[in-house]
Amino acid sequence: MRMHLSTAAAGLLLLARVGAAAAQDVVIEPQQETVIKEYVKKQPLASVKIPGVELNIGSTLPDTVELHEVPTVKYRYVVVDNRTVVVDPGTRKIVKIID
Repeated sequence: MRMHLSTAAAGLLLLARVGAAAAQDVVIEPQQETVIKEYVKKQPLASVKIPGVELNIGSTLPDTVELHEVPTVKYRYVVVDNRTVVVDPGTRKIVKIID
């Protein structure tokens, strides 16, 4: 029985690492990042606070946070604590933080 629990625990840890790695594997092309930065400068947003959410790649933003579109880019953005946060709108996961 103990062997089965150890194997199950190891499997769960492996899955957790794979999920975290997948969230961090999103690559925003340099030209997309430039488009996002330029758009954010032209369309400034008020910075918001999101209590209880750490600003890390792979963190999920709650549904209550309004995400804003950047034309020609599949990602959305929001300004949190004066940092531009780029988010995958399908998963609401942070894919890039631009200071």
